[in-house]
Amino acid sequence: MRYQELSYWLSNVDEPLSPRPALPGDADADVVIVGAGYTGLWTAYYLAEADPTLRITVLEKEIAGYGASGRNGGWCSALFPTSLPALARRHGRDRALAMQRAMQETVREVGRVVAAEGIDCDWQPGGTVVLARTEAQLGRARAAVEEAREYGLSDEDLVLLDAAEATARCAADGVRGGTYTPHCAAVHPARLVRGLARAVERRGVTIFERTPVTAVRSGAAVTPAGVVRAPVVVRATEGFTSTLPGQRRAVAPVYSLMVATEPLPEETWARIGLAERETFSDYRHVIIYGQRTADGRLAFGGRGAPYHFGSRTAPGYDREPRVFAALRRVLGELFPVLGPDVPVTHSWGGPLGVARDWAASVGLDRASGLGWAGGYVGDGVGTSNLAGRTLADLIRGAESELTALPWVNHRSPRWEPEPLRWLAVNAGLRLMFSADEAELRSNRPSRRAAAFSRLLGH
Repeated sequence: MRYQELSYWLSNVDEPLSPRPALPGDADADVVIVGAGYTGLWTAYYLAEADPTLRITVLEKEIAGYGASGRNGGWCSALFPTSLPALARRHGRDRALAMQRAMQETVREVGRVVAAEGIDCDWQPGGTVVLARTEAQLGRARAAVEEAREYGLSDEDLVLLDAAEATARCAADGVRGGTYTPHCAAVHPARLVRGLARAVERRGVTIFERTPVTAVRSGAAVTPAGVVRAPVVVRATEGFTSTLPGQRRAVAPVYSLMVATEPLPEETWARIGLAERETFSDYRHVIIYGQRTADGRLAFGGRGAPYHFGSRTAPGYDREPRVFAALRRVLGELFPVLGPDVPVTHSWGGPLGVARDWAASVGLDRASGLGWAGGYVGDGVGTSNLAGRTLADLIRGAESELTALPWVNHRSPRWEPEPLRWLAVNAGLRLMFSADEAELRSNRPSRRAAAFSRLLGH
């Protein structure tokens, strides 16, 4: 497999993507982690840092960063898939706010580790601007700020922008306002995950690549090459969780796709903005996301690819020409300076993990020794770091502020069996698309989309 072709990010790392050695046979460890993406590597990093005597083994089907960690939009943000009101309803106001503050601190923590480990990943804490380009979107922007104020968050966390202020940051077409938060950094995600893999190896962690795990059970991770026995086994497989026995309905793999332009000239950037490399989005229902890369490209992505029956994942699903064409069209609508047929040099995609209640979780069953983290719904660059730190505390039996957060040991309900799962997920995607189109035509909020959002727990 040519791993460089999986994403623009993986094509732009300063190292050959040659796999590390595979597991040679049966082995023993204190902790075995399944998956060498952000979640697995952050868990290994903080465990090894806290207790250098631990024997930690990471098993990866392909190479470190093969999954979402090497293909995402490059936002290290404080976004969490469950809203503050939903968290407050389930766990109380104080614990909901503690979760939000922990996510904000996580952005700073990732930046600290990047600097401490010398990871060259184009880290730029420029914040996020979310644009409002219709009156309906502007209403959602105002509501987001009002909600933040209700929970004691200030302008230093989220501020409402008027049209001129929003345009000064990101000069998309037809901007009427927006919001800005400083709690986000643009990052080269593949360089981050590859640098993190080297950092854990420096701490004595062993990573075996090209080693698929066929079963996870109490006390062991099973592979075709042998069994790794350990009292703690951590599942860190996110969008590929459905490939494990008994996990098909645990997390739905939903595909997100991206495109990247060629490097743009400075005169074009002068018209677009993003001078501080702010990450950007808007308040439509179907999520879009973008960043200005360190080498001057626009990397831009969004949802819209179909969910595949039976929670299947396959390399062929990474590429949906219809979705790539739609992304190019939306990018041209946002920034007419790019022209109607935006020239792109790279297009790619991959699955992210969605729990049935849209709630990310992290936990450890002490009786079985089985740990897990995931269900990030695309917000995993930052959330995975918090997961890794939390798992390190849980595994070591250390009570902390992290282990008291409301997502710890949360159990999401299982997704419906097929064909109900396929019908529900794809119907939801179609509803969101139609709601955005209707709002563009009428400039009024979509009641159907709002109802669907409430159903998901937002």
